[in-house]
Amino acid sequence: MTNAVPPLVLAGPILRRITTKRITLWLATREPVRLKLQLMPADGIEQRYDESALASATQTLTAGKYLYFYLIDLALDQPLPTNRWIGYDLSLGVTEKPWQSIKQWGAELCYGGKETPGFVIRHRLDRILHGSCRKPHHASDDGLVRADQQVEKHLETPEHWPSVLMMSGDQVYVDDVAGPMLVAIHRLIAQLELPHGTLEGADISSTQLLHDSAPYYYRRAELLPDDKASGELTRVFFGGAKKPIFTSDNAHNHLVSLAEMLAMYLLVWSPTAWHGLSSEAPSTIPEEHRDKYDHEIEVIGRFVSQLHHARRVMAHLPCAMIFDDHDVTDDWNLTAAWEQTAYGNPFSKRIIGNALVAYLVCQGWGNAPEQFSSALMAQTQQAMAAPGCETHKHLIEELIRFPHWHYSWDTEPVLIVLDTRTHRWRSEKSFDKPSGLMDWEAITDLQSHLLGHNAVVMVSPAPIFGVKLIEAIQRIVTALGYPLLVDAENWMAHSGSAHALMNLFRHPRTPDNFVILSGDVHYSFVYDIELRDHVGGPDIWQITSSGVKNEFPDTLLDIFDRLNRWLYAPWSPLNWFTKRRGMRVVPRKPKDARRGERLINASGIGWLTLDGEGRPNHMVQLCSDGRDLEFEADHSEATWE
Repeated sequence: MTNAVPPLVLAGPILRRITTKRITLWLATREPVRLKLQLMPADGIEQRYDESALASATQTLTAGKYLYFYLIDLALDQPLPTNRWIGYDLSLGVTEKPWQSIKQWGAELCYGGKETPGFVIRHRLDRILHGSCRKPHHASDDGLVRADQQVEKHLETPEHWPSVLMMSGDQVYVDDVAGPMLVAIHRLIAQLELPHGTLEGADISSTQLLHDSAPYYYRRAELLPDDKASGELTRVFFGGAKKPIFTSDNAHNHLVSLAEMLAMYLLVWSPTAWHGLSSEAPSTIPEEHRDKYDHEIEVIGRFVSQLHHARRVMAHLPCAMIFDDHDVTDDWNLTAAWEQTAYGNPFSKRIIGNALVAYLVCQGWGNAPEQFSSALMAQTQQAMAAPGCETHKHLIEELIRFPHWHYSWDTEPVLIVLDTRTHRWRSEKSFDKPSGLMDWEAITDLQSHLLGHNAVVMVSPAPIFGVKLIEAIQRIVTALGYPLLVDAENWMAHSGSAHALMNLFRHPRTPDNFVILSGDVHYSFVYDIELRDHVGGPDIWQITSSGVKNEFPDTLLDIFDRLNRWLYAPWSPLNWFTKRRGMRVVPRKPKDARRGERLINASGIGWLTLDGEGRPNHMVQLCSDGRDLEFEADHSEATWE
């Protein structure tokens, strides 16, 4: 490893919730910094916020000697204009050194012709970039490159600027990590001198060994003691087994420590975190995995070469985020039995808790800062300073039960982002059956939030209306007793959850227009949905974009796509066995699709525009390979259920 010092800013700035009256911004640095902010609307009144103003609006968290996280949540002196370019200069002050403007420390963040980064506050939520599932070592290019290009395309036309970048789950894969990524994580931990901590229930008692002399590359499942109880935990948590329907998941480099989780975020969001990290394979890579490591390092190298696009677009668009399972671990809370096993073991519970702490710091914090109390953030600071301490354990308990990961933004239409992971409706029939994605109380609370809105953009990480054939296969494999093998996580897998949700859509005071944004499944599709005997609404659109950097096995998806179209055609009696009764479902056809093709299997980012009533009028998958695939309605395939 080289001794090169990383740049001052390790990741960010990332824009979070932005309104005319308030701005939220996230940043990670290697030294403590003082902050000043200058907002420069085009043809408008400049606003300056000095060090004292920013200090009172900023929360700071530290991890180790050289890692500092900042969240600025600033109430503005006067409202900012809408539909107009607003440049911003975030100046940084380091002890005994001159102030550095963003032109000095972050010139690479600026688009051509612009002296600083900037943003546009759209008067409506009418242009949305959205996607999920960004796995660094997937072979495709990064869909955030297309997002960056979409912003650059509209630099001089702010009326066409995206309103938000919605990241709907699996922003990181802490459970599926390439060998070279884990090596880079450990080298970054050493470079930043992140704190080590104790572990419980594992053969290694300290994370210092895990980060250095005993990293267990490609062998993380071996960390568990060799007994019957840990055998069940290995199956549930570290399985990494080939799944007969979908993918071959690899959990053998599963991140464990809080330091690993935090370093991972820096490395997937910013090229500067890679500065000075050697790419040479360490001697601790097992010989039998050397070829795999060499292959993965080529893919990771391509990912790093494109990271400047991801960093730049996140510095220009408000970024809304929500977790899905890979942000924590595969099949997270899938069944009540999974929960009992995973939370009943101190080692797996610590891993899950560390992922939640990292999610809080790097994602959840900026979605709605007011939902995280000063007491909770003080606990988080203590846990980051001394991993494994009693406060760390108490924090994990609190975050596992935390009731406010979901949130809404006061846009027009309103943006409502669902937590479908921690409010599960557990099966009353068997602990081994899939839990509902939201329980009755959560769905009732959601219904109350929908009242009074004519239109809503609702984010459900998993599609509410999915591909019926795949859901049917999931039901069959679940009935055979193997829900973990097929990721049986869909809204229709639990009858109580499904019926409560369908009743929500039929509520007389529900919004007229529902746009549902989803990801998770590693393919993209659009359905138009109407309710039988509900003249004038509500109208529902299921718009799924997945993945940003991940794809479904191509041949298998092609088979599923065509079989689904035939088995669940409008005339098929199989439609009577689904839970979407009284609905008319119209699948949209990708432009220039092959005969029978309705699903897009291509990494990229979704691009959605809405009319003045909140109805979609343009739905495109901007593919990472350069194609733009628009979805077109095909009413010949409409199905009443």
